[in-house]
Amino acid sequence: MRVSTENTFNRISVLSMAVCAGLGLTLSQGVYAQEQEQSDNESVEVITVKSERRVKRVQDIPNSMTALSAASLEKKAVSRLDDLPFASPGLTITDAGLTQSVNIRGIGLASGDPDVTNGVGTYIDGLFQPPIVSTLNFYDVEYIQVLRGPQGTFAGSNSTGGAIMVNSRRPDINGDVEGDIELGIGNYSAKKLKGAINLPLTDTLAARVAVNYNNRDSFYDSVGSELTDAGSLDEKSARIGVLWSPVDDLEVYVKYETSDKDTGGFAYRPISGTAYSAGRTDDARKLAYNTPSANEESADTVLLDVSYQLDNGISLKWLSGDQTKEITNVYDYDATELDVSTRDQFVQEDQVSHEFNIISPDGQDFTWVAGAYYQKNEVTVDIDNGPFPVEIDIQNEKEIKGIFGQIGYQLTDDLQLEVGVRKAWFEASGDPDSGVVVGRGIIAPDGVKVATIAGDYEDDDLLGKISVNYALSREHNLYAYVARGYKPGGVNSQTSTFDKERVVSVEGGWKGRLLDGNLNGSVAVFNSDYKNFQNTNIDITTGRLDVFNIAEATIRGIEVAFDAHMGNLTVDFAASLIDSELNPTQPIVNTRESGSPSLPQCADGQDPADGTCFDFTPFLVNAGSGSNLYAPDSSFTIGAEYVFELSNGAVLTPRLNYAWIDDQWTSLIYDSETDLLESRGLLSAMLTYEQEDWKVQLWGRNLTDELYVSGQQIDNNTEFYGAPRTIGLDVSYRF
Repeated sequence: MRVSTENTFNRISVLSMAVCAGLGLTLSQGVYAQEQEQSDNESVEVITVKSERRVKRVQDIPNSMTALSAASLEKKAVSRLDDLPFASPGLTITDAGLTQSVNIRGIGLASGDPDVTNGVGTYIDGLFQPPIVSTLNFYDVEYIQVLRGPQGTFAGSNSTGGAIMVNSRRPDINGDVEGDIELGIGNYSAKKLKGAINLPLTDTLAARVAVNYNNRDSFYDSVGSELTDAGSLDEKSARIGVLWSPVDDLEVYVKYETSDKDTGGFAYRPISGTAYSAGRTDDARKLAYNTPSANEESADTVLLDVSYQLDNGISLKWLSGDQTKEITNVYDYDATELDVSTRDQFVQEDQVSHEFNIISPDGQDFTWVAGAYYQKNEVTVDIDNGPFPVEIDIQNEKEIKGIFGQIGYQLTDDLQLEVGVRKAWFEASGDPDSGVVVGRGIIAPDGVKVATIAGDYEDDDLLGKISVNYALSREHNLYAYVARGYKPGGVNSQTSTFDKERVVSVEGGWKGRLLDGNLNGSVAVFNSDYKNFQNTNIDITTGRLDVFNIAEATIRGIEVAFDAHMGNLTVDFAASLIDSELNPTQPIVNTRESGSPSLPQCADGQDPADGTCFDFTPFLVNAGSGSNLYAPDSSFTIGAEYVFELSNGAVLTPRLNYAWIDDQWTSLIYDSETDLLESRGLLSAMLTYEQEDWKVQLWGRNLTDELYVSGQQIDNNTEFYGAPRTIGLDVSYRF
């Protein structure tokens, strides 16, 4: 059953008041008595991050965001990209098969097609990440930022919904030989190893090496005629960074990172009430496949980051990256013992990017940043469907270019104005040989080409942002901004294109510190209006899941967050309330009934029985109206920990985390049986013992063993499930 926004708001309001009342009581007893003594004590962690090419306090940034230090990530039990929603309300990450659907405030990626432009950009050390690798493991991270709302001025055209910035630790030339190592075990035969070391080699040269290894058995039992270990994990990754600073004003940073992941294939089953549900198992933790299953992912990245400061204080920065990501998988397309369809798939994406910045000195009333950006992506897709052969071959290229700038002016001692602008250009092209071939060796020796997936597309747009930041005091800021963003259009086939998506977003809020720095808080209110909103559905000219401009969309909401330190007790709370409206204006294919045959619409008089086409006519329906997809009306997280100081000098810290996410719609059909990810609340806990350089941590996730759907593949009507109860023990040593 859906939970209304009003009821959710009331529930969160009551919870907030209860928590605040408890805080008030505790603060009055524990903090006020120490107020004079701790007037300058920053009891709560203050995070500074690089925002808009400058280092700032999170409090001083005029934008709703979540900033998580390495310590915060550990406390919140965030070790992977798909853990982030449990630390950042308003963010949802759902399984979509080949990729993950990353959405902020209901805007992002709702497609498994790697050629679809993200609405939420993910960046690692400043490099935009191609979306085809489905998960991202965090190791040796300095901090993570989740930015909400359009970020196009600096993050580019891929960020109409927001951006996720992952920043790994760099070598420290002036530091010591130091590092850490962590070993862990858990149920499902889980094993992990993490480690990092900083190596100052000379007075001007240092290196940092980090490694990560995770291995566990599947959460599922294979009961089909084809045994599989789908849903298992064997993951290895490593990073080496070298920092060279021959003179004080020059830094050259080079990083190489590689990763390899084997999951044994997709672990899912048909959605109840859809085309293949006759073969659905009676237990979500049982897989009944009749074809092999495999999934291997790999990624390699080379980064070059050069910074130089001129004598006048102006900084020059060059960031360049070369990335290659590949996925090879074989899976039972219908996820049943039925002889319906299998898929053998290879996807590769190569990306080269360059960015140049000129940055004015800090600490002046007038500041500015100017820059230019270039990115080129080459996407190769090779899909073989069976038992009746259907082959899909795609060769596409995308180019993104941009020039941008921002000025900031301190109008008064307390009021700052910032104005940013970006001119963006986008081009996409497809190889004319790309297309859909059916019946190889059956209809004809080389099959019959039934659709061409090729074409050319280009667009451009002007993006902008105006923000004001008013300092009531050093501890309290009010801010407001209006921003305009866009997501490029593209080409589906020779006969099908889609236009660019535009958004205008308005946001205002407060950020502050209370009670001598013992309480941090923030409130943000926003409204975003989208034109030519993009979504995915079957393109009947090719039979593929492609992109269409379906409607206008409005998303509005409020976000609150606070964390408090009361002696040895720490409490944190964050919540998001979203009201969204989506009113599609064109018919769509009801894939819940049609399935996805990967064949084009039959022409007049053409018989579907010949295997070269499919009649979608009976399955064309008017899309429903409702909330935006992957936009829960509400979500919140709450956590608490207490530090016990033991007589031997050690510290014992128990911590509880609870994260709740409201219902989410997954399809424009808006069928409560097939298209709704039901609300869920997940509880995690950990007990940490620290003594000097040693740390022992006992942890548990999803302690109530909640069974929940974590995502869907809309084309083949299958659903994924979140992890069951997992427990483990980690031991780490810092040297």
